[in-house]
Amino acid sequence: MTAATHSTLFPQAPESADAVLDGLDPEQRAVATALHGPVCVLAGAGTGKTRAITHRIAYGVRAGILPSASVLAVTFTNRAAGEMRGRLRQLGAGGVQARTFHSAALRQLQFFWPKAVGGELPRLVDRKVQLVADAAAACRVRLDRGELRDVTSEIEWSKVTQTVPSDYAAAAHKAGRESPRDPAEIAQIYAQYETLKRDRRVIDFEDVLLLTVGILQDRHDIAEQVRAQYQHFVVDEYQDVSPLQQRLLDLWLGERDNLCVVGDASQTIYSFTGATPDHLINFRNRHPGATVVKLVRDYRSSPQVVHLANGILARADGRAADHRLELVSQREAGPEPEYAEYADEPTEAEGTARRVRELIRSGISAGEIAILFRTNGQSEIYEQALADADVPYQLRGAERFFERPEVRKAGHSLRAAARFGGNDAGLDDAVDLPSQVRAVLSGEGWTTEPPAGSGAVRDRWESLAALVRLAEDFGRSRPAATLADFVAELDERAGAQHAPTVDGVTLASLHAAKGLEWDAVFLVGVAEGMMPISYARTDEQIEEERRLLYVGVTRARRRLSLSWALSRTPGGRASRRPSRFLDGLRPGSGGVVGGGSGGARGGVERGTGPASREPLGVARRGANRKVARCRVCGRTLTEAGEMKLMRCEDCPSDMNEGLYERLVEWRARTAADIGQPAFCVFTDKTLVAIAEAEPDDEAGLSRIPGVGRRKFRAYGSDVLAVCAGQVASDEDANGRGDD
Repeated sequence: MTAATHSTLFPQAPESADAVLDGLDPEQRAVATALHGPVCVLAGAGTGKTRAITHRIAYGVRAGILPSASVLAVTFTNRAAGEMRGRLRQLGAGGVQARTFHSAALRQLQFFWPKAVGGELPRLVDRKVQLVADAAAACRVRLDRGELRDVTSEIEWSKVTQTVPSDYAAAAHKAGRESPRDPAEIAQIYAQYETLKRDRRVIDFEDVLLLTVGILQDRHDIAEQVRAQYQHFVVDEYQDVSPLQQRLLDLWLGERDNLCVVGDASQTIYSFTGATPDHLINFRNRHPGATVVKLVRDYRSSPQVVHLANGILARADGRAADHRLELVSQREAGPEPEYAEYADEPTEAEGTARRVRELIRSGISAGEIAILFRTNGQSEIYEQALADADVPYQLRGAERFFERPEVRKAGHSLRAAARFGGNDAGLDDAVDLPSQVRAVLSGEGWTTEPPAGSGAVRDRWESLAALVRLAEDFGRSRPAATLADFVAELDERAGAQHAPTVDGVTLASLHAAKGLEWDAVFLVGVAEGMMPISYARTDEQIEEERRLLYVGVTRARRRLSLSWALSRTPGGRASRRPSRFLDGLRPGSGGVVGGGSGGARGGVERGTGPASREPLGVARRGANRKVARCRVCGRTLTEAGEMKLMRCEDCPSDMNEGLYERLVEWRARTAADIGQPAFCVFTDKTLVAIAEAEPDDEAGLSRIPGVGRRKFRAYGSDVLAVCAGQVASDEDANGRGDD
């Protein structure tokens, strides 16, 4: 279980297909019921995108519309794929394939390699760094440890962007990449690396995608076999797709369009790996008939956190900024974000650890607190500060939970007890599943109270304690469950990398924190040179740093603290300043403190064919207006119908009934003249809005939602005449029809 999971661990599957839709908001329900044709879900942080797409798959499967074996859901991490499989299983759609791009491709490659190429698939290398080092040595190029890592990253980037060695220098220059060595040297090492792979008969991680693409391109019979298997595709985190992954997706699809993609251009933070939001932004160009659903209701963060997040993006530039979503918090109010300035980095770490300890003493679980930083190199000083403060912690991105020695050993003991527990006197007094698990794990080092301090002993105890808590939750949801049932649950979770929560403060880089959430988040080192990072020089790089801070802010549910140090070391020159991204947002920084407005609002847009060919989120009339609020009660409006009325549906109306009747009569006559249904002139909601506003000039009429430029040109003068009591005559109406 991830820190992002905040619901019941083991819910019962819905009784019917319709029950799958229970609890979804209108936009999430629109996603879940859009089962055919291209669908694009633009989902802001915390808006329930995983909930929406898993319920979409489950609803389609349970309703008999989507055969479970025909659905392939792909995402980018094993953790995300495991979470998706777990949710689908809980919704009664356990037969659906949910995998990473690489996992799905490797499975196909292993199956089709003997038929397409012959023999066994070459061995997949675990670490390509050593191979890159050998290639550099063969080229007589000396690389230190840092350069070796950077050159390896350049080779990976080249492969996912489908750049061959001879084109590396030109491609890197065009992409604005700052090569760690002379581009000609890197190209030479890259070419030698490919030669060594062939000579040693091995492939790397990127080759899995490249080879699968090659087979599907060259062997139409194999491509058709894959397409016969998978008819429906769902792609999560679509803003992170690389050109190579998009090429593979196109080959999986063929000529079909049963594709649902989910993403947020404002969370594009992996461009250094070749990821690009262009595929998301241009989705409607490629699929003119696409249904587009925008999720902006933020169920994760308090209004205060959302306000800051919106403010950070309000000053963004570039294509991704043109498609940002204005989040609307659905949670109760919380404390304002805190800002802290320290003299130096050690003092900042000590102050943060002290504040964390205070939160834990106030009753907040250590597992619901995170300290997030820009680079992994910042971790050590916070590890030391937390250890000195006697605060338990865990490193995100460290060894996988189910691969820890103590967890593997505990699994063996639980499995043995499940088989032979009847002969174990230690289980005689265990009356239920949780007590059985506690009895078994007490022999592995678990105790009712944690050991003092931190370190390896505390880490082992935390792992075992996580298993105990999981058993307690499992037992509450399934009172009749046996030890064998719990072992089966652990096996399934291990296969999905769906780990339970370890009760320790999380230390993680901002990149590693994506997709997670905590009650309290400390963003540290938010200073120029670190945020944005010093080597971010181009406008595109700076904007990605801004998006990275946005991702960090939106990890917090309720409490958020941002801090920075004026100097790196004690006694150093206080030359640093807070990040430019906080200018105008933090108190005392000048400008207007608060969040911006103008992002895209929630709702559903139906594709209508070629006329819709414009990038997603291109500013239409009204796209840059402020967040719509009810003119009666002031509540933020998210429903399209309410936005047209500029009030909540259940708020009192001050409509001019006589004017409304005249507008209905005029609309009927006009619709008959042009041979179109009445709603094609104006919808009922728009007529109600006009009758409530009673505009007396062009400016007043044009401000009413639903009166677009085209309709204003066609009907504006007539509507104003109706509003003024000068009803257009039949002759006048007919005359306009003759133009």
